[in-house]
Amino acid sequence: MKRLLLSSISLGVLAVGTQAHAQSSVTLYGLLDTGIAYVHNSSGQTSQWAMLSGNLAGTRWGLRGNEDLGGGLKAIFQLENGFDISNGRQLQNSRLFGRQAFVGLASDQYGTLTLGRQYDPVTDQVQPLTADITFGGIFATPGDIDNYDDSARFNNAVKWTSPVYMGLQAEGMYSFGNTPGSVGSGQTWSGALGYNNGPIGLAAGYIHIDNGNATLVTRASPTASSADSLTFSVINDGYTTARSINIARAAGTYTVGPLTAGAGYSFSTYNKDSFSTFVNNEKFHDVSVFATYQLTPPLLLGAGYNYLRALGDSSAKYHSFALGADYSLSKRTDVYATFGYSHAIGEQRALNGTLVSAEASIGSYGIPSGAGNSTQEIAIVGIRHRF
Repeated sequence: MKRLLLSSISLGVLAVGTQAHAQSSVTLYGLLDTGIAYVHNSSGQTSQWAMLSGNLAGTRWGLRGNEDLGGGLKAIFQLENGFDISNGRQLQNSRLFGRQAFVGLASDQYGTLTLGRQYDPVTDQVQPLTADITFGGIFATPGDIDNYDDSARFNNAVKWTSPVYMGLQAEGMYSFGNTPGSVGSGQTWSGALGYNNGPIGLAAGYIHIDNGNATLVTRASPTASSADSLTFSVINDGYTTARSINIARAAGTYTVGPLTAGAGYSFSTYNKDSFSTFVNNEKFHDVSVFATYQLTPPLLLGAGYNYLRALGDSSAKYHSFALGADYSLSKRTDVYATFGYSHAIGEQRALNGTLVSAEASIGSYGIPSGAGNSTQEIAIVGIRHRF
């Protein structure tokens, strides 16, 4: 009788555990990416050898989970930490979960509503149609002035994502500035629409970032805006005191067999007010094209060109070229090689507020080439592993 009772209890516990597992799940995941880089013209030096983390994709670890609430409704969450694998340092201003941290509800019928630190809708919809999704920031806009490589994430964000209907999906987001005395100071709002059907992918979106009311906060401080700073390179750090930033982006891809070709355009404005240290609103036009080719099942090749033109406050032009090769050793591990070249022409606004000769800086790496250096090259060989 005692043995029968214990068996019954064991079966009951197993049944409860199985039922709980069927209703909810938590997944630990991660990605490790690092490489050896050679940079020609780095911070005024002729050459630099360095180990760089997060070349094709940002190094990270995270937790994601869901609970089935019934009726097609689920509770969801995601916590994601970004770090530099070369030294173990936390990124995103040393935040524990700086890449993502949100909780929300997902409905099959009404879409997904999430609250926390998140990516914006333009990143969600447009970035997958760029070379960045495959070969990383070396293909990005110089200085990532238009958030091509999602350098900015957004705090205090409420985001809604629609279900996919006939290939169409819409997103909207609002981020609270959390500034006492001013509802609008530091706020961000954004919307985007994407279409993916067969070989065609199209997406467009808009984002407005308020950089904080200078009478209430110190501009460029981590708490001035709900957005992370986009002014981290010589391309646009002269606009750290901008009152606001507006970015419109669009991209499209077409796939034929092993070949995928894509193009994108962005228009970004860094707007001034009486507290800004630059003279006129700065406008950036950016055009990018790329192609990837699956030469063999494990080997993917890519090439791209980016043209960035600054108007309004400066006269800078940037021509950038990028090449990439990625070879899969398994489903979780691949090795890669990338190369980038950038040439700057004209004048750009410096951090001290003066106009200086334009300085090259490749993609979203933000490595200055040094005063008087109008070109920069970078070559990287690396490895990536997912778990």
